[in-house]
Amino acid sequence: MFSGSLRCADRFFTVLGKKNDSSVPRLGLAVSKRVASKAVARNRLKRLAREAFRCQNGLPDWDFVVIARPAAAAEGNNMLKRSLEKHFQRLTRKANEERNGQS
Repeated sequence: MFSGSLRCADRFFTVLGKKNDSSVPRLGLAVSKRVASKAVARNRLKRLAREAFRCQNGLPDWDFVVIARPAAAAEGNNMLKRSLEKHFQRLTRKANEERNGQS
């Protein structure tokens, strides 16, 4: 499904982005037990990702998938939120470049 998608990664998250047929940006989350063994820790990471996504302005009409990495479970909320914001900004910039290049 995400072959040919744009990818952005750091030690906390990998974020994939791909154009969708919808008129709104959409978010998918993947936080495995390998990343955080306790459900409360997995849910915290998912809540943070949803909030970072919700706070973004000007996201393209793409599907975004946030995949958590093991280092994310041990990091504080502020650092994780900044990481996700950077990922969404980079992918938005790449989406705009791709759109302008095709026009």
